[in-house]
Amino acid sequence: MGLRLVATDLDGTLLRDDHTLSLRTRAALEMARGEGVLVVPVTARQPIGVRHLAEAAGFTEWAVCSNGSLGVHLTTGERLFEEEVAVAAQRRLVAALAERVPGLFHVSVRDGGDSFVAQTGYAALATFDDHKRDVSTMGGHDLDVVLAEPSLKLIVRHPHLTVTDLLAAVRGLGHDDVAATHSGAPFVEVMAASVSKAWGVARLCERLGIDREDVVAFGDAPNDVELLAWAGHGVAVANAAPAALAAADEVTASNEEDGVALVLERLLGA
Repeated sequence: MGLRLVATDLDGTLLRDDHTLSLRTRAALEMARGEGVLVVPVTARQPIGVRHLAEAAGFTEWAVCSNGSLGVHLTTGERLFEEEVAVAAQRRLVAALAERVPGLFHVSVRDGGDSFVAQTGYAALATFDDHKRDVSTMGGHDLDVVLAEPSLKLIVRHPHLTVTDLLAAVRGLGHDDVAATHSGAPFVEVMAASVSKAWGVARLCERLGIDREDVVAFGDAPNDVELLAWAGHGVAVANAAPAALAAADEVTASNEEDGVALVLERLLGA
C-alpha cells in the first residue's frame, strides 16, 4: 500500500486512558504529516470534543465525527457531508423500544454536532467523559422535543441495562432505516441506515481522490469494526473489543503502550 491517509479513532486507541496524547504518539503523527500523509480523527465525538485535542494532536484539517455521520473541516468549519436520522425513523424506533424496554432516556445530537438536546433526566445519568460536554449544559426537554428534528446521532440510554443488552434490543427491532452501534460508552448510538465510520471515511476519500488501499485505520471499539474491515490496512490496539480484533489485519500494542505510534513508525520507515 502507498500510505496517504491515517484514519484513527481517539478514545481507547490514539489517546491514553486519561484522554491525553503521549509524546511518542504526537511525534508519530507529525512524522506522518511531514511525509504528506493526511491524519484524520474518526470518532463518535462531535467537533467540540475533537477541538479539545486540536492543539495537542495537530488536528487542523478534516475530521469524521458522530460515528461517520458528519465530515467537517476543523479550521474552516466546512461540512463535507451530514447524514441524519429522519424524524419518522427515530420516532418509530423510540416508540417500539419503549414497549420492550421501559425507562429509557434519549438525546438528539444535531446542527453539525453543536446542539445536544437531552431528555429530562438524562443529565443525572451522564458525566463529562460520556460526551465531552459539561453536564450542567445538557438541560432537559420533553421527549417530543428531543425527537422533533432529525439527528446526526440519537442516543439511547438506560439507567441499569448494560449497553450490550440495550444494543441487542435496538437491533432486535429489525428497523432497516437506522444503524446502531456503541463506542464503549454506556449508551447506544443510532445513526441513519447507511452510516458507519467506514461510510464517512469513504466519503472523505472520494472527495480527496484517495483509494481505500492507501488508508491505514486504527480502532478499538465495536463502532470501529466496519472501518477496520474497509481500510487498506486495519489495525486494532491490543485493548480492543473482540469484534474489532477480529476485523483487523493487524493487532498492535495497547493505547497505553503507543500502539498507533509503533505502526506508523514502521510504515514510515522510522
